[in-house]
Amino acid sequence: MKLTRCAFAISLTFAMGGKTYAQAADLPADNKLPLITVVGAKSNEPQQSSADSALLLNREPGYAAQAAGGVSSLPTLNGFAADRLKVRLDGMEVTAACGNQMNAPMSYMPPSQIGVTRVIAGITPVSIGGDSIGGTIELSSPAPQFADGKGKLLTKGGFSVSARSVNSEVTASANATVATDNFSVGYVASHSEAQSYKAGNGEKVLASQYESNNHALTIAARGNDQQLVFKIGQQYIPHQGFPNQYMDMTGNRATTANLGYDRGFDWGRLYAKLYWQQTEHEMGFFSSERRGAMPMNTRGRDMGYTVRADIAVGQGDSGTLRLGNEFHSFRLNDYWPPVPGSMMMGPNTYVNINNGTRDRAALFAEWEQKLGAQWTTLVGVRDELVKTDTGNVQPYGSGMMNATDVAAAAAFNARGHGKTDNNIDLTALARFEPDASRRIEFGYARKTRSPNLYERYTWGRGTMAMTMTNWFGDGNGYVGNIDLKPEVANTLSGTVDWHSEGSENGARDWFVKVTPYYSYVQNYIDADVIGSFRPYGVKSANGNLLQFANHDAQLYGVNLSWKMPVLKGLSLGDIDFTGKVDVTRGKRVGGGNLYHMMPLNALAALEQHSGAWINRVEANYVARKTLVDAQRLEPVTASYTVVNLKSTYQANKNISVFAGISNLFNRNYADALGGVYLSGLASARSDSLQALPGYGRSLDAGVAVSF
Repeated sequence: MKLTRCAFAISLTFAMGGKTYAQAADLPADNKLPLITVVGAKSNEPQQSSADSALLLNREPGYAAQAAGGVSSLPTLNGFAADRLKVRLDGMEVTAACGNQMNAPMSYMPPSQIGVTRVIAGITPVSIGGDSIGGTIELSSPAPQFADGKGKLLTKGGFSVSARSVNSEVTASANATVATDNFSVGYVASHSEAQSYKAGNGEKVLASQYESNNHALTIAARGNDQQLVFKIGQQYIPHQGFPNQYMDMTGNRATTANLGYDRGFDWGRLYAKLYWQQTEHEMGFFSSERRGAMPMNTRGRDMGYTVRADIAVGQGDSGTLRLGNEFHSFRLNDYWPPVPGSMMMGPNTYVNINNGTRDRAALFAEWEQKLGAQWTTLVGVRDELVKTDTGNVQPYGSGMMNATDVAAAAAFNARGHGKTDNNIDLTALARFEPDASRRIEFGYARKTRSPNLYERYTWGRGTMAMTMTNWFGDGNGYVGNIDLKPEVANTLSGTVDWHSEGSENGARDWFVKVTPYYSYVQNYIDADVIGSFRPYGVKSANGNLLQFANHDAQLYGVNLSWKMPVLKGLSLGDIDFTGKVDVTRGKRVGGGNLYHMMPLNALAALEQHSGAWINRVEANYVARKTLVDAQRLEPVTASYTVVNLKSTYQANKNISVFAGISNLFNRNYADALGGVYLSGLASARSDSLQALPGYGRSLDAGVAVSF
């Protein structure tokens, strides 16, 4: 039945036309100095078929996606990943309510709901991100649409469907909008499901299948230079496999409410945001590809608000003063019900985190000023108070098989759990534009992140308990550390940008951009080895038991990106040569490499624009990864090059078709950020623990119809 649906979707694709994952919409003009800005793809640009939003940014300098579940990859920027990045969804802050971060923030907003993405690496203005040290990623819905005149009614809608052969994936979405000139209602729904994908050697990568369902309703009203937007959303993922984790997701239900308001005044503009999200998350086993019996449940709740005033200052409104207040509250309960008949996992409920709390309150001030025709500066300061706490815990039972966890629970319960951090962030940026074809940006940032609840409060010391905390995909086990200090990153970065003066619509005919960066991180939250074990009891496989610990670290590198015209205005249309090269290095100050540092990698593409067609051939090269983390037993991965073909045809203004071949030569390779293949070891019960295989060749296709 799954293969039938996939075949039907592909045939429908070629019969009708291509999918558009995002519609362009304008972000609020709240910051003018982002280092990377990405706008959702226009309807006639080559698309990807994947339902994983974290993959939408793979072409951006310094960015890579860390493999996880089919819709839950974790973003990395210049070597910083997971909670070290601030991810905002329509201005909301959502926390991963899972010890493996299976419900990572970006997984809550599928591509069909995204209108604009903005990525700021390294030096982030204080008005955009706190409690993070690596950068900010913002995903925003398309701006609400209204009728273009009083008394008029706007009605529009559309649907799309796409498919991939490598995992029999089918993704479908539908949207509808009804609006007057000052009131708008929009709805979007999406469904995606896939079987386990195949590697380049034709073998199935076990426990990588998934299903995801998402709904979002947006109600907006506007008038007199003000706008009110209310969005409610719901997600249901009945299952999602994680081949680099010991467990799979057996359910994730989330409900979201988000209210935003902005208004213009004589003095500037006011922005306000109030949001709430509740998540019910379950882990366990759901298929014959990986068997077991061990339920694990989490309940999480995010709630917060943001208020910011942008005040025009200086002669001729040449400057902007931003003043703001933010609050974010997170509640977490993580508990594992007993398994009937098990001597180890019972008779009690294992309480991993008991009413965990993490509250943040922040004040910030930021001044952006234009100094003449060539210089623009931005300086800001942010003060953030972070309070965390949790209640007492308990192991499964008091028998001999639980002796290690019994002792660990007693030690944890015997001491205080509350911690308070006062974190100060500073940002100073400058932009120099000597003429219309050159731009130089440089700056310094001091950014701070307090430990998350799992880093501070997971307490179990038994091997099984420790392997249940691991969002790294490395096959090891982790235990928390109440005494962890906040991470403080001191970052220097600069960008030199040569470019054409641009066309009437602001597009650049060519550019070359180089961005070197250096970060010294005090109290980087790494890990120390406290023991070892054999994953799944396989004698030839090795795993380490680690405790989160502070160590100073350095991360540095350089990003290069470009676009150069090859042919222009000929019968073949316009052909551009585009690409990027990223180099990242991360190491402990005391010696040793940091985990999951992407090796040298390059993406080069030729893209042809000819009438209704856009065709693209790209090669993605990743060098051999030898600078690995010995403490985490990180595997070395070989170099590889993957070639992709993509084509989009805009049949008319209402129908577009996308088709492509991913991994054209069916290269068999190990993903450099894939971690280890735990579900494969669980099935084979022999050999050593291998790196996670990447995706094999896939025929991809999609159609989008609007009306």
